Amino acid sequence: MRKYEGVFILLSNLEEEVRNNEIEKIKNIVVTLNGTVEKVNEWGQRRLAYEIDKKRDGYYVIINFTSNADAVNEIDRICKISDNVLRHMITVNESK
Repeated sequence: MRKYEGVFILLSNLEEEVRNNEIEKIKNIVVTLNGTVEKVNEWGQRRLAYEIDKKRDGYYVIINFTSNADAVNEIDRICKISDNVLRHMITVNESK
């Protein structure tokens, strides 16, 4: 098991309930595949550095978790097909 940090940019105009469901979906994937969610940090709505699909704002969420590669692959797959996720990036957290 490795430590990962995932950054997710959601659509800024999502209702709070829909946004929370997207975050819960990601957390449930980690837990279902025998991982643990260590920290969820919601940065909130921020201005994007450049337009993505003609959108200037996004809702940033950072999730730190420990899991295996299967969870990372599944999160990546789900985020790619979700209409509510503008961008996402999952990196290995090497800090000791």
